[in-house]
Amino acid sequence: MGVFLIYSVLLSVSLLSSCQMPKPLLQPSARPMPVSFAGQADTLGIASQNWRNFFADAQLVQLIDTALAGNLDLRIATQRIEAARAAFDYTQGFLAPQVNAVASAGVDRYGQNTLNGVGNYDTNLSDNVRGNQVIPNPTPDYFLGARSTWEVDIWGKLRNRRKAAYLRFLASEKGRHAVITALVAEVAQYYYRLLALDGELEIIQKNINYQQNALGLVRIQKEAGRVTELAVQQFTAQLLNTRSRQGQVRQRIIENENQLNRLLGRYPQPIVRGSSLQDRELPGQVLTGIPAQMLVRRPDIQQAELDLQAANVDIDVARAEFLPSLNLTAYLGLNAFRTAVLFNPASIAAGLLGGLSGPILNRRFVKANYRQSVAQSRESLYRYQQTILTGFSDVTTNLKGVENYRSVADLQAQEVDVLEKAVTTSNDLFAGGYASYLEVITAQRSVLEAELALINTKQAQFLAITDLYRSLGGGWQ
Repeated sequence: MGVFLIYSVLLSVSLLSSCQMPKPLLQPSARPMPVSFAGQADTLGIASQNWRNFFADAQLVQLIDTALAGNLDLRIATQRIEAARAAFDYTQGFLAPQVNAVASAGVDRYGQNTLNGVGNYDTNLSDNVRGNQVIPNPTPDYFLGARSTWEVDIWGKLRNRRKAAYLRFLASEKGRHAVITALVAEVAQYYYRLLALDGELEIIQKNINYQQNALGLVRIQKEAGRVTELAVQQFTAQLLNTRSRQGQVRQRIIENENQLNRLLGRYPQPIVRGSSLQDRELPGQVLTGIPAQMLVRRPDIQQAELDLQAANVDIDVARAEFLPSLNLTAYLGLNAFRTAVLFNPASIAAGLLGGLSGPILNRRFVKANYRQSVAQSRESLYRYQQTILTGFSDVTTNLKGVENYRSVADLQAQEVDVLEKAVTTSNDLFAGGYASYLEVITAQRSVLEAELALINTKQAQFLAITDLYRSLGGGWQ
């Protein structure tokens, strides 16, 4: 035992002297972040609201509930969490000794000029060997018991592997939250698109009624000889064009309903929804909070940060690979070369072996693994920084969009009012013979385009505020 201990110490010293660990990796300094979004200093933000309170629409809330229960992307994200949890449990098992039940049988035929052959022959000549103790040739070997292997975690390598797996498990949960956030926002956006299309149908139907009345009026005037057939044809063509738009909008409604049903995890069917965007007020001033809150609330940033931490721990694991590892192996069981005496108490056998091993000739593989871990850590760092930049860009873009679309909608609403008065005026002047039919057609066409532009602007603002809510990290609570 003393010789084994001295040999182990000498071996460990030689291995430690030959294994030069890379120096700890220095992380780049973090970039300074803005202290506010577009000058807003209020610490309260819409992201702190639960999505049920934020949207406050019974039909939309029901659709989001359906999506959270049946969306396939969300189910896939849930399975990623289960896989990460299993990976963590797997790495945790290496910290304890591995014990396996073993039942084995083998046979060896030793040559007469071998160490075992000569030894067995000489043993059988002894007066102390009788009956079942005589060694046969070929020599069977039966073992029934348990064997154990254990790598003693003297450098923290196995603990760091467990830590990295746990961080990736937490990251997978944040990934699921990111899927939920995106899903809630996407369902709401499709919902608002459908409400905008409903508004377009209402606008088109109203203008169809206007144009039908105008067509009836021009036909009467043609019979009275005040206009020609050309005027009737122009009004008829305009009415047909508006009706064709109606069919196009209906098709877009079907397409958006089917896309929304896909998100809900169900087959195509009509979507129950509230009143169109024509009857809805534009959102007022929105609060974003401060950037530090976005870093905490936004799940994709949290996921990227946890992935970065796990990648840094992987570097510590790769550094520990340069150091020798201490492995213990042991066995306990019944061992005999005849089955008749296998369960005899005299067949009980046990053994213990400990050893240090370190990389010498295969150091290039260890170095390559270390370089790969460093590269992956750098990639995770840049991905984390990229996610933060994307978050700031999303928030600023959507915040300005909410403000700009509100002012555009106000101007377009005034334009619609003026053009509606222009339609009434042109009809009156045309009936009195003071305006041409082309002026009536132009006025009707202009008010239709203006109303459609207004409903599209309202849709853009609702989409922007929904995306702002998502980009600030709201929607996963």
